[in-house]
Amino acid sequence: MSGAVSSALPSAGAPLSHVNRAGGSRRVLPGFHITLGFSIFYLCLIVLIPLSALVFKTFALSWEQFWVAVTAPRVMASYRLTFGASLLAAMVNAVFGLLVAWVLVRYKFPGKRIVDALVDLPFALPTAVAGISLTALLAGNGWIGQLLEPHGIKLAFTPAGIVIALIFIGLPFVVRTVQPVLEDAEKELEEAATSLGATRLQTFTKVIFPSIAPALLTGFAMAFARAIGEYGSVIFIAGNMPMISEITPLIIIGKLEQYDFAGATAVALVMLVISFILLLVINGLQAWQRRRAGA
Repeated sequence: MSGAVSSALPSAGAPLSHVNRAGGSRRVLPGFHITLGFSIFYLCLIVLIPLSALVFKTFALSWEQFWVAVTAPRVMASYRLTFGASLLAAMVNAVFGLLVAWVLVRYKFPGKRIVDALVDLPFALPTAVAGISLTALLAGNGWIGQLLEPHGIKLAFTPAGIVIALIFIGLPFVVRTVQPVLEDAEKELEEAATSLGATRLQTFTKVIFPSIAPALLTGFAMAFARAIGEYGSVIFIAGNMPMISEITPLIIIGKLEQYDFAGATAVALVMLVISFILLLVINGLQAWQRRRAGA
């Protein structure tokens, strides 16, 4: 019986292509051409067709109308607030997300599982609920706001409140991206650096950080991209004051409510192009960092 089974199995030196021709295809999924075609079709259906519709709708405007729509003072102020607040929130999350991931990986403490679960709370919590909760805390009559406002610190209904909301929704992206890389890091390299006389700061900057930098940059990019398009958690805490605390997604919603579909798609197209360029730059930085680490 064992001889029959062993004779049915391919020999160790038999090439895989020969095995596939002799015994039929053993791939779990269909061949390359089928899977590639289905992938491209699905990508076009879900991503490219909606985005192309956005572009074609914008063509209803002339160049002068398009330029007026996307460079109006109110729209320009919303660009500065949206991208500025998103960038600041992503930078804060890059620092504190790394710190949270470090604590979760390197230390054992009571309630660690609870803290680990709380990191994913912004994923599960509806963004509108997050916005309402933050507004209730930071408003003048809230638990935190009533302590800060007597000192002249106002967070709710200001750009500072927008940054806080974006930090809340973006933190999990950094933590969950960096955490597995820290778990797989080789502690022997740290021990070797310490044995050679390296300080803690030198060990972190020369040994640990280069290995986690690509993951940290990826988490930063994901948090930044998520913050740019955020609407639900920001709309309640922003105050929505034109030229002060009005985000670009709200501008788009306002134009849609006024049936200015071409103007709304024009502003959305600008955000799409800027976001795409920023992601290309960040991906280029990641590739450069990987090549540098490999060298």
